[in-house]
Amino acid sequence: MVVRRSRWLIAPVLMLTCAIWSQSQDSNNFDTAVAPVIRQTCSQCHNETNASGGLNLKSLDRRESIAAHRTEWETVLRKLKAGEMPPPPMAKPAGLAAMTSAIERELDRLDQNTKPDPGRITARRLNRTEYRNTIRDLLGVDFQATQEFPTDDSGEGFDNIADILTISPVLAEKYLAAAERISARALGLVRLPKSISVSYSTDGGVLTGLNGKVRRVSASVIETDHRVDYDGNYIIRAGLAGQRGDEGLPVMMGFWMDGTLLYKEEVATTPPKTVYFNPYEVKEFKVSLTEGRHVFRLGFINDDIGPAMPRDKMYDSKANKFPQYIEFLGPESPTPEAASRKAILICDPKTGNACVEKIVSALARKAYRRPVKRAEVTALVKLVDRTRADGLGAEQGIQTALTAMLVSPEFLFRIERDVEPKNPAASHRVTDAELASRLSYFLWSSMPDEQLLDLAEKNRLHEPGILDAQITRMLADPRSAALSENFAGQWLETRNLDSVKPDPKSFPEWDSDLKDAMRTETRMFFDSILHENRPISELLTARYTFLNERLARFYGIDGVKGMDFRRVELAAPERGGILGQASVLTVTSYPTRTSVVLRGRYILENILGSPPPPPPANVPPLDEDVAGVVQSLRQQMEQHRANPTCAVCHSKMDPLGFALENYNAIGKWRAMDGKFAIDTVGTLPDGTRFNGPAEMKAALGMRMPQFAEALTQKMMVYALGRGLESYDRRSFNSIMHNLEGKGYTLQTLILEIVHSLPFQSRRGEA
Repeated sequence: MVVRRSRWLIAPVLMLTCAIWSQSQDSNNFDTAVAPVIRQTCSQCHNETNASGGLNLKSLDRRESIAAHRTEWETVLRKLKAGEMPPPPMAKPAGLAAMTSAIERELDRLDQNTKPDPGRITARRLNRTEYRNTIRDLLGVDFQATQEFPTDDSGEGFDNIADILTISPVLAEKYLAAAERISARALGLVRLPKSISVSYSTDGGVLTGLNGKVRRVSASVIETDHRVDYDGNYIIRAGLAGQRGDEGLPVMMGFWMDGTLLYKEEVATTPPKTVYFNPYEVKEFKVSLTEGRHVFRLGFINDDIGPAMPRDKMYDSKANKFPQYIEFLGPESPTPEAASRKAILICDPKTGNACVEKIVSALARKAYRRPVKRAEVTALVKLVDRTRADGLGAEQGIQTALTAMLVSPEFLFRIERDVEPKNPAASHRVTDAELASRLSYFLWSSMPDEQLLDLAEKNRLHEPGILDAQITRMLADPRSAALSENFAGQWLETRNLDSVKPDPKSFPEWDSDLKDAMRTETRMFFDSILHENRPISELLTARYTFLNERLARFYGIDGVKGMDFRRVELAAPERGGILGQASVLTVTSYPTRTSVVLRGRYILENILGSPPPPPPANVPPLDEDVAGVVQSLRQQMEQHRANPTCAVCHSKMDPLGFALENYNAIGKWRAMDGKFAIDTVGTLPDGTRFNGPAEMKAALGMRMPQFAEALTQKMMVYALGRGLESYDRRSFNSIMHNLEGKGYTLQTLILEIVHSLPFQSRRGEA
């Protein structure tokens, strides 16, 4: 008994001793692994006199500073893990690894000693893309919000950040006008005018009375911008010029709206067997078009002959057949009853208020993305009654109620409610209805569907097994293309393709067809990695891509025919991964030349997660007349870096950008820049040397933890609609740990983000 009692007495003593020893060790780790490096190395540049990068580390040489200056220490840790500090040519001290581990342990200790904080997201307005997609899924109406509404502001690299999505008076007016038009379209209450004809022809067209011109994409394709004023059926007249001789093979003519094929028909290329040869043939067909401004394209599908003809024969009507003009005639009246009308009018509102209540209740539940309150339904029914009292019909009353829903904050904003809104310590799990919206706008950029809403109403969506099954289902749905278009399009900056204007004299190959092909390649590439749940390393190192004939020919890759995109295995590594794709290379260039600065910054920010600070004021521009003529671009940039102020950032950016100099400003491979041979030798921020894009991409692929952290940070910001804060570090580290253990696959990253504390919870705010 005495021995046993002694053991019980010894146990707490041992525990206390271990705790004291542990604290002593923590202190010793900082004192021995961190403080000496700061005093002997870091403080040479980061001191009160010369606070390089705005950071004075000389005052942070004590362990207590980590809690008081957490933001600064997180910056230090990020730079150390990236291998950026100390920068070349300074020698790296032997204790950097121990220093990094010690700082990481101190930050982990702070996290463990504080209550988990999920953060808080303000009410989020639907951005233009989300508004358009929500209207589409709610009412079946294609409303072109990206054209009708002002451009959304961006923050943290994305246009879905809650704090900056405000409503201006102009936007409020546009919301009201849009709601009235959308509700009328959805219910089929738009009065159609008499049919009118609008025609577009290429330069040199012989037709008279034409309203505009088309763009000649190639010898086989033309396109034009045209505004459709009303939903309806339209007659399209396609003018085809010329012929290809008696032995010409037939071709397949196609008609597209915004990239979607609406109609196709096989047409002959041989001349008609008549005495008089008419050089024009008109094909007439009927299609259904939606209101809004669209890009229409008329051309031959998989045409091998036209594009390969000598240029002087391409538009010779006796040698080639090619599209010449497009004519729109319509709308036809009356139009068939819209599917949206049938979906809204689930009963006949003329039968009384019981039906009206049923209709508005079902609409409000979907529009507000949650169960509706009795008072809300009653208020909407009163709007219907008032409309009918003014002498209008029951359907016009439903339209009034629908208009009110579409301008309600409950529709325009994603509103989440806190149990204790003014208590920052009161964290709670979001409701299942709120979780459904978080999930659907993350994966689909749109509202929850019926299955999500049903599970939310049953309070089952948050259950891990059910939630995972819904994520898998949603990623398999075509609407998940929104991740490629909206997340990847902003993360990789390929959305900017619409705003770049390469110099036509320097790059005569550039046109809208090539631009669209570049965008499609990157979108399909990201899509394939997402849907096949491939490792995210393939975003950098994949030896395959997606091409059609136009883009393959631009890349110098043989064996790809036709307009359709397909997966192509790459024999050489130059085009593998996003850094070899023309979309990325074009948006990181200037109109007349490449930019090692823009491309280097792009890699630092989007691939390595270590963005450089903004450039100082009054930076002298490069002499454009000298580049490639008197000096190589590399020589100019080396002179630029001779300025110590510029060298701080350029010493990291430029060596990365030089690796991509074999690609010109629109991504075409080259060996010379003007009269100078291209030198692609460079270094990563940690000093790793490489030569050319293939070696650099391989080196980046070996730094998977760093790339994964950069991608995770970007996707978390996009998913949450807010920037990441220090209190997110615990959740972030948990995601990274699980992601590494599951092979860094893209779907795993999405699952981990959805299961994280910040995604599923929120708190109040003082």
